[in-house]
This record gives sequence, C-alpha cells and structure tokens, in this order.
Amino acid sequence: MGRKKKLHHFVENETFGNLFQRTFEQVQAEEFPLKGNWHTDFFKNQNPIVLELGCGKGEYTVGLARTNPDKNFIGIDVKGARLWRGLKTADEESLPNVAFIRSRIELIGHYFDPDEISEIWITFPDPQPRQSRERKRLTSPKFLDVYRNFLSKDGIIHLKTDSVLLYDFTCEMIEKEKHTLLFSTDDLYAIEQPMEVKNIRTFYEQRWLNEGLTIKYVTFQLKK
Repeated sequence: MGRKKKLHHFVENETFGNLFQRTFEQVQAEEFPLKGNWHTDFFKNQNPIVLELGCGKGEYTVGLARTNPDKNFIGIDVKGARLWRGLKTADEESLPNVAFIRSRIELIGHYFDPDEISEIWITFPDPQPRQSRERKRLTSPKFLDVYRNFLSKDGIIHLKTDSVLLYDFTCEMIEKEKHTLLFSTDDLYAIEQPMEVKNIRTFYEQRWLNEGLTIKYVTFQLKK
C-alpha cells in the first residue's frame, strides 16, 4: 500500500465512531472510559462480547458479526491502515455489533474489566518461529495471563492457524498448564460435518488452502 493511500485511510479512520485508538501515554495515564461499560455505553445491549486479536483487515471480525447478530465483536490490531477495511465494511453494511481497537495486544487489559469478554479468536497470527520469541506467541502463558484478566471464567479461546509450529506449541502448552482442551484438529477442512469455524475464510486462508496447506484449529478454556 502506497504512503498516500495509507494517509488517506488514517484520515478516514478518524470519522468512524466504532474505532478506538489511544497513544501509549494515554493508555498508561488515564482509564479507558468504556472499560467495564462496553455493554451499556457502546453496544447498548447485554449480548456476549467476542474479541479477535490481531484482526488485520477485520475480515473475520466482520464475518462473525454478520452471522451472529446476537453477539458483539471487537477486532484488535496495531495497524490502522489494515483496520480501515474492516471499519469501512462495517460502516457500509451498518453493522451495529462491530467495533475496533487500535492497540498492541499486550495492552488490551487496559480496555476491559474482569469477566467482560466471553470469547477470544486468534486467527492466523505471526507464529514467532524463533525460540527466542516464544513468549511473543499469542497463546504463550505470558499472553494467556493477560487474557485471564478480562475473559469470563467459562470463556473460550479459539486459535485458527496454518502453522504446524504454533498448533503444536499451543496443544503442548494446554496440556502442560492443565487448561481444558475443548477441541483440536490439524486439518480442519478434512472434517466433513458442518462447523461454524469453516464458514468464514479470509483472503490469506483461502490462498493457503489453494496452495495445499492444512488449517489447524484449537479451542480451549483457561484453567480456573
């Protein structure tokens, strides 16, 4: 994406009422006003709130919102130019159950109160293949401790990835840390029965499938 186009997207992002972005200094200095108040002050309902971490262009966040009008969805990514696409689509389709936060994942605890989130989706994140960066994997114990601060006690975490390394790491971590594994497969589309997780395919997911890669899927709950 060219610099001029990026700048245009950044300017247009400021016009969307469902985008929240704060500087690092703001996050540290003052409490986010919707923290603990997402249901009452933004979504205006008590429907469950679902996060997508590292949502990129928001394809999955928007896709889930379309098919689940009885839930609210928040996509989180650090790249404003990427978020523009999800914001634009949600605006064009007048989806009332979609919001986006521009933030680093490690800071998201500043945006939510305990038990405020019912589900987390982690869709095709950077697998951080170097062992020295293991702690930066979004299913590492470091990040799970962050999620624990706002995920409900029966909350569910979903991981969808093309990475064998990240899939194996996550399954091993679930067993080691004694979390509750709900379901796992190393070849999602080899399963014949209908599953909601197969209904939404991002651009890159479809490209990887076309290249013959298999998609892995894990869903689990944190140890209580």
